[in-house]
This record gives sequence, C-alpha cells and structure tokens, in this order.
Amino acid sequence: MKRSYLGEFEEIVLLTVAVMEGQAYGVAITHEIIEQTGRAVRLNQIHAALDRLEDKGMVKSEMGEPTAERGGRRKRLFTVTAYGRRTLQEIQEVRVSFWDRLLSPLKPATSL
Repeated sequence: MKRSYLGEFEEIVLLTVAVMEGQAYGVAITHEIIEQTGRAVRLNQIHAALDRLEDKGMVKSEMGEPTAERGGRRKRLFTVTAYGRRTLQEIQEVRVSFWDRLLSPLKPATSL
C-alpha cells in the first residue's frame, strides 16, 4: 500500500478537522490549534493547508448555511474523507512504533 506523507502542520490541521467532527471551518480550526498547541498560527496558513489537504483528497468542504453571527455569510465547513482517516491511521501506527521502541527497556550503552 502506498503511504501518504504529510508535513507536521498539515497533520495537525487534518487531526483538528477530524476532532471537530463537522464543525471545522477556518477560524474555529485556527482557535483550536492555538488552544491545543500554544502555537501562533494565522488564518491564511490554515486555509493554505486546507487547500493542500483538499487537493490530496484528505478533506472535503461544503458551504454551510448563512448565519446571523457572520452577517448572513456562510462558513466553508471541512470534514475528513475516508482517505484522510486512513492517512491519520498510518501516521499513528508509524509514531506508535517509534514510541514503543523508544520506551522499551533501554539497552546498556556500548563504548565506541
């Protein structure tokens, strides 16, 4: 099976969309990433990552209903596709494998 590779920021954005389950749109994703990581991110960075993820087929978007809080404008809502979920699963498996190896009893140091 061909593996899918994402940059660290794309991975965080994809994870955030998955966690937000249908409520993911640019501003909300930005706030969630800032809250969870303490990282300074800008809305334009989020939109660029979402566009890349959509081009890769990992997320899809649709326009939500107009809301009064947005002055009648609609939100572009994102959801993770089946391919995006498989990609997240692959990433998790690789990371768990490395963490398992790292956390296993350490071998005694050998002198060079």
